[in-house]
Amino acid sequence: MTGAAHSDPATDWAAGAGPAPVQPIGDLDADAAALDRYAEAAEDVLAALPAPAKRDPAQRDLADQVFAGTRAARRAFLAAHTEAVYDAVTANRSRHLRLPDVVYAVADRFPGLAPTRAQMDAERAYIQADKEGREIDQGLLCGALLRSPSVGRHLIDAMLMPTPRALELLEEFRATGRAALDSLVVERRGGAAHVTFRNTHCLNAEDNRLIADLETAVDLALLDDQVWVGVLRGGEVDHPKYQGRRVFSAGINLKDLRDGAISFLDFLMGRELGYLNKILRGLCVAPEAAAWAERTTQKPWVGAVDTFAIGGGMQLLLVLDRVIAEEDAYVSLPAAEEGIVPGLGNLRLGRLTGARLSRQVILGGRRIAMRDREASLVCDEIVPAEELDEAVERAVRDLSAPAVAANRRMLNLSEEPLDLFREYLAEFAVTQVARAYSDDVLAKVERRWQRSRSRR
Repeated sequence: MTGAAHSDPATDWAAGAGPAPVQPIGDLDADAAALDRYAEAAEDVLAALPAPAKRDPAQRDLADQVFAGTRAARRAFLAAHTEAVYDAVTANRSRHLRLPDVVYAVADRFPGLAPTRAQMDAERAYIQADKEGREIDQGLLCGALLRSPSVGRHLIDAMLMPTPRALELLEEFRATGRAALDSLVVERRGGAAHVTFRNTHCLNAEDNRLIADLETAVDLALLDDQVWVGVLRGGEVDHPKYQGRRVFSAGINLKDLRDGAISFLDFLMGRELGYLNKILRGLCVAPEAAAWAERTTQKPWVGAVDTFAIGGGMQLLLVLDRVIAEEDAYVSLPAAEEGIVPGLGNLRLGRLTGARLSRQVILGGRRIAMRDREASLVCDEIVPAEELDEAVERAVRDLSAPAVAANRRMLNLSEEPLDLFREYLAEFAVTQVARAYSDDVLAKVERRWQRSRSRR
């Protein structure tokens, strides 16, 4: 007598005989166990398939079905239990964990709800186009956390706190007035902390390393009581076309994006919740205080734009208090060309330029040259290149007045309330990570990479 054939997970799922969809009942432990069983079955199917780059069309369709099912299950679970999940990993919000720590703590405490460190380590071995796309699942979790007003505010506070790396360097920086990091240097000159980007090999483009270094530098400037104003400027670059010239920023490093080296948590979310938000809102030093003025330490910031500020470089200008540019420079947000969302540029640019021009820039790729009439909407002062240093020093003197910090705080509170920022970022988390894995973006970055190789 012949026994029953061994069941194959992939075959069963493809035939519609996979596990039943998860239907939360409102009990945290029971719902977590059901999600774990469902996700484990999904992982069995994925394990039975070849690596993503080697799958045939039917296998790709099956993997898409599996991920669609698990993501629906995760959304349903989070809709019922987001606050409880966050409380479980933060000891009822008595601990302030940075976003990556929260995400991985959730993965450990609630199996199947988010990718594990081991799964993400495995993803890093592949270029972006050949990954499973597990960062999309991290995005679902981040979106849910930020969508909750109470959880989102607590998480924002955690990300506004000084980084451990900055605290390690603080004593030496206070004593010497200088910190040389891998991709930038920060120096105290008088009452100003001058942060100079030196990602010279890629036109000061943003990568994981620069984002981490920028947050450290901003922390040091905000923690040092001898600093009154921060200054951001690009250093000289190596590119043959711009050899020996300063460049503010070329935006996101598209080569790293193609290679899968742009982290969703550390880069795409980390820059918005980290150094950019600290420049805008200050460093959270007393999260228990009720008044924002008592909870944070804030200082004004100046940006000096040489040559160009593209993409993330232009986004950075939108949170600064004074922007000075050389007259031959230009700024742009090539979101339509790159295919991704330009950070919080969609939220902030229109406040400066008006709705029509912001749409021309973001949706149509319009470049604003400093000689254009509209340049005054994004820059405070436009000067010849040889006068840029002097203009920066004037700005530092102007912004060192005691009342500046208090007034910029009130301006920022009125222009971008915390909940507006939180709600936008909740949607950004989901939308941006999906764009980073979309077919059109992957095709564009591959074409650019191929063109760059052919020019070598």
